[in-house]
Order: sequence, then C-alpha cells, then structure tokens
Amino acid sequence: MWSKIAEYIIRYRFVWLGVILISTAFMGYEGSKIELSYQFARILPPNDPIEKEYQDFRKLFGEDGGVMVIGWQDPNLFELTKFGDWHQLAQQIKETQGIKNVLSLGNLYKVVRNDSLSQFDFKPILTQLPTTQAQMDSLKKEVVNLPFYQGIIINPKTNATLILITFNEKALNSSRRITIVEDIVSLANAFAVKHKTELHYSGMPYIRTVMMKKISGEMKLFMALAVLVTAFILWTFFRSFRLTLLSIGVVLIGVIFSLGTLQLFGYKITALTGLIPPLLIVIGVPNCVFLLNKYQLELKTHGKKDEAIAEMIRQIGLSIFLANITTAIGFGVFYFTNSAMLVEFGVVAALCVMVTYVLCLVLLPITLHYMDIPKPRHLKHLDGKWASGFLTKINWLVHNRRRSIYLAMLGILVISAYGMTKIKAVGYIVDDLPKNDKVYVDLRFFESNFNGVLPFEVMIDTKQPNGVFGNQARTLYKIKALQNALADFKEFSKPVSAVEASRFLYQAYRGGDAKYYALPGVMELSKMTDFVKGQQGAASKQLNAFLNKDRSITRVSFQMADVGSERIKDLIKQIRPKVDSIFSPAEYKVSLTGHSLVFLKSNDYLLGNLYESLLIAIGLIAIVGMVLFRSIPIILLSKLPCLIPLALTAGIMGYFDIYFKPTTILIFSITFGIASDGTVYFLTRYRQEIYQTGRTASEAITQAIFGTGLSMMYTAVILFCGFAIFAASSFGGTAAMGVMVSITLLVAMCTNLILLPALLLSISKRQEKGAKPV
Repeated sequence: MWSKIAEYIIRYRFVWLGVILISTAFMGYEGSKIELSYQFARILPPNDPIEKEYQDFRKLFGEDGGVMVIGWQDPNLFELTKFGDWHQLAQQIKETQGIKNVLSLGNLYKVVRNDSLSQFDFKPILTQLPTTQAQMDSLKKEVVNLPFYQGIIINPKTNATLILITFNEKALNSSRRITIVEDIVSLANAFAVKHKTELHYSGMPYIRTVMMKKISGEMKLFMALAVLVTAFILWTFFRSFRLTLLSIGVVLIGVIFSLGTLQLFGYKITALTGLIPPLLIVIGVPNCVFLLNKYQLELKTHGKKDEAIAEMIRQIGLSIFLANITTAIGFGVFYFTNSAMLVEFGVVAALCVMVTYVLCLVLLPITLHYMDIPKPRHLKHLDGKWASGFLTKINWLVHNRRRSIYLAMLGILVISAYGMTKIKAVGYIVDDLPKNDKVYVDLRFFESNFNGVLPFEVMIDTKQPNGVFGNQARTLYKIKALQNALADFKEFSKPVSAVEASRFLYQAYRGGDAKYYALPGVMELSKMTDFVKGQQGAASKQLNAFLNKDRSITRVSFQMADVGSERIKDLIKQIRPKVDSIFSPAEYKVSLTGHSLVFLKSNDYLLGNLYESLLIAIGLIAIVGMVLFRSIPIILLSKLPCLIPLALTAGIMGYFDIYFKPTTILIFSITFGIASDGTVYFLTRYRQEIYQTGRTASEAITQAIFGTGLSMMYTAVILFCGFAIFAASSFGGTAAMGVMVSITLLVAMCTNLILLPALLLSISKRQEKGAKPV
C-alpha cells in the first residue's frame, strides 16, 4: 500500500502541488478574516446547572460583567482643582462612543420628596462646579450624608473613590471594546500625570481587554519563537539551509490551514485556540525529521535518490501516520468535554495535526525529488559519535540491567504518587498574571478599598406576580436579613438591591437625614410606596433595575474579591444554608450566580474532564495499537512508558504548587498523545525487524534502538525546546504548561528508549520457545 502511495505522490506531483497551492490560497484568505474573541470564555457546557442559572439571569437582567472601574485614593479628594478635573474626566468618558453610563462623585443624585405631585424627584447633587473651597466642603458634607453611595462610589475611611463605567452590550462584545478601554485609560492617564497621582483600573471589560491584547501579542511572539527555535535546531542537526527552510515552510502551510479552519468553523482566537499555530510548528517539524533522517540513511546506503524517497515513504509513512493519529487523539478527546472553549481547541488542533502530516508526506518527497543529492557533509550527523555512544549505552542497559530499570521506574512512580496527592484545582480570575502585573496589583487595590469588583449575584424568584412587594413586603425584609447575613463575609462588597433603593427613598421621604437610611416598617413602607406607584420617573426606574417585569423576580448585586475556586466553594457551603433558612425552598427559588462564580466553578469541571479525556485518549490509542500489533500484553505494557512521564509531571505540579487551570489541564492528554508517538515509532520498527527480517527479539530490539533512536532524540530536542518557548508567556498557566510539557516529553523519550524495549524483552523471554514475540 505504502509503495503505491509513494508512486502516486511522485507520478501525480503536479496535481498534488496544484491542489495544495489552491487550498493554501483559499485557507490563507479565510484565515486573514480571523478575529479575537471578545466574549469571556465559556468552559461550562450549556446544560450545566450553574451555567443555565447564569444564562437565565442574563436574559432577565443583562450582562453582569459590563462595568469598568477607575479607582483613585487621595486624602484631598475634595480639593477644588482635583475634584474639578476628576469630574471633567468622568464627563469625557461619558461622551465616549459605546459607553452607556458613568457614575462618579461629580454626577451623583439625591432623592427629594415632592409632596405636591406625591412623587420622588431625582436631582443631581452637583449642578455646577464649586468655585470656592467652602462650596466644595459643603458638597463633601452632602455626599457623606448619602450612605447609599458609601462602599459603592466612595470609601470615606480610606479616602478612595471610583468612577463606574457601564459599557453598551454591543460594544462590550466587539473589537470596539479595546479602543474604548484604550481611550478611557488615555484620558485617565492625563489626569494622573497632571496631579502626579496613581489611578487603578479593573472590572471585567478592562481585564478581558488586557487579557486579549496579551493573547494576541503572545500568539505572534510564540509563532516567531517557534520558527526561530525549530529552524535553529533543524540547521544544527542537518547543517542544511535548504532542508531547514523546506521543513519550516511545510509546517507554516499547516499553520495557514489552522487559521483558515478556525474561520470556516466560525471560531475565534481565544486563550487556547491562539496556541494552535505555534503548537503545529513544534509538533509538525518532527514529521520532517523522521522522513528526512530515513531519506538520508537510504541515500547513504545506496545513493539512489528516487529509491530513497520511495523507501522513506514505505517505511516511515505508516509510523508517522500512526504517531500523528495518537497526537490528534490527544487533542481530539477534548471534543467529549462539551465545553465550547475546549471543543474548539481540540477539534481544530486534531484536524490540523493530520493536515500537517499529509502536507509533510506529500510536499517533502516532491521537493526532495527536485533537489540535488545531499553532500557527504550533510550526512555526517548520521554517524554522530555522541548519539552512537548514547544508544550503545541504552542497548546495554536494556539487555543487562532490566531489573535496575524497573526499580528506578518504580521509585519514580512512588515519589510522583506522593506529589500527586498535593495537587490542587484552584483558579483565580487573574492568577495567570504575575503578582507585579498592573491588572493584579490594581485588583488588590479595589479589594482592599471596596472588597472587590468581580460580579456576584443573588437572584430571588418569589414564584408569584408582585411577589417582591406583595404580602406586606415580606420578601424585602427577607432580602434585608440575607444582606445582613452576608455582611459577615469580608469577601463581599456592600450590596445594591431593591432594599438599598428602598432605604434611599425612605431617607428622602423622611427629609433627607442620613439616620433615616433604613428599611422602614410595613406601615411606613406602604405610605412611601404611594409616592412610587404608577410613577414612570427616576424612582420607578431605580427600583425596576432590580426587578423583572411582573416584579416576581429580583436581584441582589454584590462585588466580590478574587478569592479563588477553593474559597468560593467554602463560601457557597456557608451561604447556602443561610439562604435556605431565610428563603424557604418551598416558596422561593434562590440562585447564587454571577460571572465570577461561573468562572471559578469551571475549575472543578476541568478537573473532572481531565480524567475523562485522559481515559478516552488511553482507550482510543490502545485501539490503534491493537489494530497494528494485535497483542494485548504488548499494548497494555506499552502504555507504561507514556503514563510514567505523566505521573512524574503530576508529581512535580504537586510539589511546586502548580494548580490545575484551563492551560495546565491540557498537559496530560496532549502529552500522552505525543509521548505515544515514540512508542509507535519503536514498536513499528521492532515489528518490522521480527516479521520482515526474521530477527530474534533481542536482535530486533537492538536494531529498533539504533534505527529509531537518533530520530527520537532529534524529535525530543525539538519538542523540548519548542514547548519551552511558552515559558516566555506572561500568563502563569501557559508558562507552566510549556515547562511541564517539555519535561514530560523529554522523560517520555527516555522511557520509550529504555523502559519499552526492556518490557518487550521481558515479554519475549516469558513466551514459548520459537514463538513470535508479537
């Protein structure tokens, strides 16, 4: 079969080249239209209860992660010039296209009771900027007299204040968000420079914008590093610029196909899909190494170019096909997670791994057909004394020290098993960033002054029309009890709710004194309600912002600190009983939701999917092995050289407190797929030596070690250095992934070259005399 494939590739080379040229041009055109994803990645599947509750909340109340905040701390907040410039900054931001609303010290509202119309009037505190410090001091007293805004806009204890910026949902989920955020930061920086102060930025629109800009920049960085690193290694091995450029050129075509595939599938660049192009370069180059090494070995034997090309395809084509299948499986198993982010990454990566394989199998032979035969100096690397000496030592160990090999592997497993018990699945919204990154530092500023800026929502369904205010406003008093209960948790900010709005209105109803900022009794509340009934003005809107149309469902909005997925689980365990004791589950449906809760809960989902995807990968790769080798003992034992490196990696993660998160979770199924490549290469050569040349198991193992060892070492070096480039990432998870994958694949090379042949030799010695080992 493979002889025919070799013949067809060369015979119909012009057809192949035409097809590849046209398809590459088409994919390049499609890839040029690819866009960044401006929506926060959804890890939980749509049918997950937590995700469903969050989507139900969004349908009723809209996006909860649409507020950006600017923080400023200064003991002289109300100094005439500073306040005037701060107010002007807020006004400039409000005029920016794509901004829905801005709330700051300069545009706060007070509520005034209007007895003549039996309604509440909302009036701005500031009608014109004060011209004297005395007027400014009077304004300050008025602000302090409005408890509604304390903990939301201003913290008098720490002299900190905020500008709350609400984005239009359309602008929030488009590329326009980046320019809006840049414009806002530019305006704010001008204020900071003028007053020689520091401003702080946060909120989900800002965090998402910074993250996406970093992802876009790092995608280009990794592409450049992947090309430079792999090109340098290839040149070091082959000492040929032509072969180096050929190999890099082929895998870059695969990169073009990956971008085109993303666009055709309607996917966008995310934190994960942005890794696909550099990954393809790192994974695709080893295909070229195995093919070129075999081609040069054949040339060295007989010097006939076309025969060498045919033999290259015939002997290596199947091996690298199976190897790429196992790699594709390592990516493809993410399809079964039902998580949109992981599915997109897994499907496109798996498809493009196989596309890159086809490109290598077709383009390399055709190009080699037209190239001159390599000069002797280009073949010297095949006789490298260092490689020959290393492989000779391995061969001796396999044949003479198998017990020592098994004991060493057992020791590694025991040490790794203890480390694995220390692994935690802990995620933070910004934990991927360095502790000195401005996003991280600024988030801590808001946590220390306002208890955080990440959305946490409580949605209360009374299950009956006007249930929030009906039955003598029983639900309102229950909400007040809930807010009092959650006030004991320092992780939450002051809430914004129908209760707080009612307190604000009652303060106005009683003449505006701050001591009346309270939820009144039933009788007083009934009187005050007469001022709101039927009113379509600001007071009605104030309450309706927390209610659905028939007033059966309300929300209580908190901002919370970035406490991490472990702490959020503890908080929910403590909060849920309090909620159920206040709101009887038989009468109410209370959902704890919000953007931050959904994000942090996703880590548990990822951990579960790690086990599932790894088990599926093991099963599928075992099936591939069964089809090829048809020996259950060999297939089962051949998984050990792939699993031991994973155990070691998991142990290292436990010892060094590297947590499971969306990027590090990829390590295991991906590296298992890639590590299985070496197993396939070795077993294929071992089987060929036994069945095609009639060698004994011992002889076949020796030939397999020397026949595949050089290419496996080259590949390990390329993969190690290729994945190590991700250590340059400013995202901690991506950097950890790069380092861990590099270590895993280097260890996998050793286990495939040492442990695997030792196991095969042990199996063969236990079989009946004269029986075929496989």
